[in-house]
Amino acid sequence: MSNPLVSVVIPTYKRTDYLKLTLESVNNQSFQNFEIIVVDDGSPNDDNLLLCQMFEKVRYIKIENSGGPAKPRNVGMKEAKGRYIAFVDDDDLWLPTKLEKQVAILDNNSEFGLVHSCCEVIDENGIKTNEIVGRPGSLDVKHGDVSLRMIGSWTLMMPTPMVRKEVIDEIGLFNEIMPPAGEDVEYWTRCSFVAKFFYMDEPLALYRRHPQNISGNTIKYLQLPLYLKSVLLEQLNFERITKKQYFYLLNSLCKMQIKMVKVHLFQTCKKLFLLDFYWLFKKNNVKLLIYVLFFKKESL
Repeated sequence: MSNPLVSVVIPTYKRTDYLKLTLESVNNQSFQNFEIIVVDDGSPNDDNLLLCQMFEKVRYIKIENSGGPAKPRNVGMKEAKGRYIAFVDDDDLWLPTKLEKQVAILDNNSEFGLVHSCCEVIDENGIKTNEIVGRPGSLDVKHGDVSLRMIGSWTLMMPTPMVRKEVIDEIGLFNEIMPPAGEDVEYWTRCSFVAKFFYMDEPLALYRRHPQNISGNTIKYLQLPLYLKSVLLEQLNFERITKKQYFYLLNSLCKMQIKMVKVHLFQTCKKLFLLDFYWLFKKNNVKLLIYVLFFKKESL
């Protein structure tokens, strides 16, 4: 196996205790040829700086507070020297062979631009909940050319992707204009139109579920389908999709928007007409709306 340098990008903000555990999980990888770029989104003290000085491979960068992870990730990506770039948030953890296994996949499968996996779930105290998130019912859903299967349906688990640098050079950076909710969904959707995804059906990371990351931005997620529509228009302009595929995927976004109707009825309906003025006349949309409104106990 070749030994490429991997750049690990970690955005952080006021979570020094969790960040320490994250850095330890990266530092203890079986594959050791990597750099770590920690980008602090304006934490009000120097605790993160003092922590990062304890780790030889860490480069610490502090920026003015941007209010979300997109800008810190972008700063880290611009600084990255690696051939492959991997991401992990400051409250999640990697299992020890994560980098080794993913580097091997990209080294030996040149047709794939990205590798990802499912995650085990831990609670705020690091205790496993016996849940697996990000595992599809059918493996081919998340493997290969996923561009026509992904949008409006699923996204990647943020602690798991490793991406070739040339893919990032082609699609650009995370969208800093979006509200800090769903910017990762928008980014990986863009990525799906230029790269094949290799899905590894084993948990390579631990996703931490705690009060700070559960449904905190529910209202802001209402805007996500409109940003994804912009992605579709861009792909149509680049001739990466046909008009028929565009309208098929647009209706997938309408279904995604309908599933948010219990969050805010008026705003959801308003955004549905912005997505597609004729959404009411598309197959099964009205049935889905009635089901979500009157029969679904919780919003999807």
